[in-house]
Amino acid sequence: MTAHIPEKPALEGLEQKWDAAWAEQGTYLFDRARAAETGRGGVFSVDTPPPTASGSLHIGHVFSFTHTDLKVRFERMRGKSVFYPMGWDDNGLPTERRVQNYYGVRCDPTLPYDESFVPPFEGGDNKSSRAADQVPISRRNFIELCEKLTIEDEKQFESLFRQLGLSVDWTQTYRTISDETIRTSQLAFLRNLERGEAYQALAPTLWDIDFRSAIAQAELEDREQQASYHRIAFHKTDGSGDIHIETTRPELLPACVALVANPDDERYQPYFGKTVRTPLFDVEVPVLPHHLAQPDKGSGIAMICTFGDVTDIIWWRELDLPNRTILGHDGRIVADAPDVIVADAARAAYAELAGKTVFSAKKRIVELLQESGELLEVSKPFSHPVKFFEKGDRPLEIVSTRQWYLRNGARDEELRSRLISLGQEMSWHPDFMRVRYENWTNGLTGDWLVSRQRFFGVPIPIWYGLDENGERDYERVITPDAAQLPIDPTTDVPSGYTAEQRGVPGGFDAERDIFDTWATSSLTPQLAGGWQRDDELWQLVAPFDLRPQGQDIIRTWLFSTMLRSALEDGRAPWSDAAISGFIVDPDRKKMSKSKGNVVTPADILAQHGTDAVRYWAASSRLGSDAAFDPQNPTQVKIGRRLAIKVLNAAKFVLSFPVPDGAAVTHDLDAAMLATLDRVIVDATRAFEAYDHARALEITEAFFWTFCDDYLELVKERAYDRSDAGQASAALALRLALSSLLRLLAPVLAFAAEEAWSWFEEGSVHTASWPEASGIAGDPDVLTAASAALIGIRRAKTEAKASQKTPVSVLSLRADAATIERLRRAEGDLKAVGRITELELLDGAGDLVVERVELAPQEV
Repeated sequence: MTAHIPEKPALEGLEQKWDAAWAEQGTYLFDRARAAETGRGGVFSVDTPPPTASGSLHIGHVFSFTHTDLKVRFERMRGKSVFYPMGWDDNGLPTERRVQNYYGVRCDPTLPYDESFVPPFEGGDNKSSRAADQVPISRRNFIELCEKLTIEDEKQFESLFRQLGLSVDWTQTYRTISDETIRTSQLAFLRNLERGEAYQALAPTLWDIDFRSAIAQAELEDREQQASYHRIAFHKTDGSGDIHIETTRPELLPACVALVANPDDERYQPYFGKTVRTPLFDVEVPVLPHHLAQPDKGSGIAMICTFGDVTDIIWWRELDLPNRTILGHDGRIVADAPDVIVADAARAAYAELAGKTVFSAKKRIVELLQESGELLEVSKPFSHPVKFFEKGDRPLEIVSTRQWYLRNGARDEELRSRLISLGQEMSWHPDFMRVRYENWTNGLTGDWLVSRQRFFGVPIPIWYGLDENGERDYERVITPDAAQLPIDPTTDVPSGYTAEQRGVPGGFDAERDIFDTWATSSLTPQLAGGWQRDDELWQLVAPFDLRPQGQDIIRTWLFSTMLRSALEDGRAPWSDAAISGFIVDPDRKKMSKSKGNVVTPADILAQHGTDAVRYWAASSRLGSDAAFDPQNPTQVKIGRRLAIKVLNAAKFVLSFPVPDGAAVTHDLDAAMLATLDRVIVDATRAFEAYDHARALEITEAFFWTFCDDYLELVKERAYDRSDAGQASAALALRLALSSLLRLLAPVLAFAAEEAWSWFEEGSVHTASWPEASGIAGDPDVLTAASAALIGIRRAKTEAKASQKTPVSVLSLRADAATIERLRRAEGDLKAVGRITELELLDGAGDLVVERVELAPQEV
């Protein structure tokens, strides 16, 4: 069985060899028939993160996906039928941006479809480019390009994941833009709508002016921006003087609806209930109290504009103020001034701003205020946090739009409490990540905005009835039957209507918005598990055992998936959540594309080998950040050394034949196996607790003791077939190798499989997880023998002699218990040290070499 062991084992080529073999043999396929026999308890199911197919994978993907694979491989070897699918998150803004830049195009829904369209080029750098330089194309042409590019990206992603050795069942894949996914996503939404959990509303909306789309709270991030306070005079209506406010956004003066101060601020209490007139535009606005106004900020009184920031929205809503939005969806000042601006001079001032960007409008209004004498002071620039879309380039604005929302507990105490309770019922690894989930849930300020004004995504399956004037009647929402799904309301026709009634009075109009990508990704358990498509599969895998993911998307992916499951099934979608840390650069800064410090994994894998990279990932615990220096990847190099040692040690062990009827009879062999039993127990507990790093640490420490000490101690006996202890040594070595390969298999997936194939049938990854042998032995015998071996080596080194130099006499002194254990390994110690006479002397204290006499060397 060992005839095919290579002359010189190497890691090179193992990835291609074993990936092909695993695919051919179906090693990682979900055994549905077996799962049906054992029931849900015999299945381990994973809600795998679907990476965004809009660019390249980075080292963070390797890190977190390896963590998942470690647990999956462990559970498979423990006898579970593993359901480990892979999804691709194709739709959404990142994909659209990549397509725009890759092909040099942009979508214009007003254009007709061009069947023969060829994009101007292929291979953009995925960086922002001017829309004016991009060729406008129809929505259908644009979606076709999105489909084409994501499919190509997904092929590359799968290739890299295969190289990484992920034990995914590649027959269980899904795309978030496929017909089946669209059906599932639309069906879930219609059920939300039917239960009153989904609704639409006209409301202030955070808006990205580049993407021309609404943005949800979970997609926000603060970025530091430079600003200056502008001290501006508002005029008291009674003519008694001015009230000074300070603002960073003077360009929004035409949208001012009130001034607000803290109710406890004595400076402004006399003015509450009175009015002032705005500078330049001469509009009368009230002065009102509100507890969110900060007395120590600026002049202590603020102007409320609709809308400058999220606080304006709160004031507007709670104080029941009018809406005077002046910003369009393109981020420019709209042409028509609010109705309340009536004076000729005021309308002329507004005309100076119309059509300008907020930047240009700010510059011009400052000039106008200076000319009118109403700008009193401009502060020195300072830095402050501004809301951005996490994938955007310019600050978000707030415009009023009609959008679809999903209730998420922000305004429903009962739902919020239920979501918190479900989170507490789960196991979190590490446990402190639960707090992040709870903080996000308790900090929600509004329901989940799920509609997007984009193109490549799941269509919202809604039509609207049109009144006699051809206007949408938002109270007449027309929904399809479940059997009709999937649909695209812009091309499909609702039941009871004809295509000729589209867009005409008394007919219907389509909802043109699509779902936010998270509204689909929040259904990954349902997409992968066959919800409302394959009831048998759904019952076998749901609720899932594991949700692995990054800590930064607890607020988006984890929370939204929990919400959908709570609304639909009243339960958590998984029993456990495993949260990986970030990858940071050598300066401990988080790696991100915006910072330019991202490392792509392909070169690292090619240079060092997959097992080395898997070892690096496995060395970090869940929730802990890991530094990665591509110039000096120390942990990767250590992992490569370990993988090579596994191959060489396996070849060496297999060189010792195991006689028929062999039994472990020697004390040192029994001691080694007893020590290994402890390792198996401890490593198993660690894997069960999602502590793969601890399992690796325990196993690796023993492996090096096994190679450096035990193998050296017993190799002479194992070689010598005339020695009565040869069979015991050879069998112990073989038993240990078998267990060690299985213990290391989740980490060193390729090296372990290669070595296993030299003496066992089948795959190590479907072999049973090792169990304690139960062989009676004293682990301290191995400990004492290892210490003695170290002492013997040191004595020869200090005598400037080779380790192969024979020794006439060597004396070891130690306490009585240690001496007694050394006597049980005396023959092996003499053999490895080439010692003629070994004196074992009783004494107090640690083991020491008291005397060493080298044998006379022949000339």
